[in-house]
Amino acid sequence: MTDTPTDFSDMTLDELRIALAPEIAASAIFDGWSEAALLAAADMVGVDPDVAKLAFPERPLGGRSMDMIEAWISSVDEQMQKAWPKEKLAELKIRERIRTLVAFRLDAVADVDEALRRALAVMAMPQNARRSLELGWRSADLMWRLAGDTATDYNHYTKRTILGGIYSATLAVFVNDDSEGKERTYEFLDRRIDGVMKFEKAKAQFLNKDRELPSFTRFLGRLRYPSR
Repeated sequence: MTDTPTDFSDMTLDELRIALAPEIAASAIFDGWSEAALLAAADMVGVDPDVAKLAFPERPLGGRSMDMIEAWISSVDEQMQKAWPKEKLAELKIRERIRTLVAFRLDAVADVDEALRRALAVMAMPQNARRSLELGWRSADLMWRLAGDTATDYNHYTKRTILGGIYSATLAVFVNDDSEGKERTYEFLDRRIDGVMKFEKAKAQFLNKDRELPSFTRFLGRLRYPSR
């Protein structure tokens, strides 16, 4: 049984961006995240170049490059959700859920690691810093939600911040890793996840002690409105 060819003609522009993104990434290995990569991707899958440029219009300060990178990240998000739905992940321990999801994302870009290297360089530009942080947060949030996290207190934010840091650091190791099967990258990932699990365990033990802990909110309030 062969895969049904993708029909790009009936797609919305949002759908087209996601569909084109993997091909743009393949072209970005040689052309960077540029119009040349966009047009090469469009030609590869038979999309009218003017329609492709409508999906990714030119924007100031290299905004088009970030649009293409964001679409690529979204395409990986979609692949991850299809491959690892909550029900499937629920069979694993929490540590393995997170490790599995990060590993899936690494595997998804393993064949285009030069495109990833170029994407990280674009994302590190000062004008893209805020958007890059938002994209990192979004990916971390999705991974935690797939892993079954339902925290709504400050844990919601700390978990995503920590995972975002682990993921970005792992990507930095990944693009420079020439070991067999990216072995050093996965060793690095495992060490970071082990560290977080130990921290979470220690934090839980501390917070569950039968005593009143100081209120962080009350502390901030006192800083702003000191008692007279």
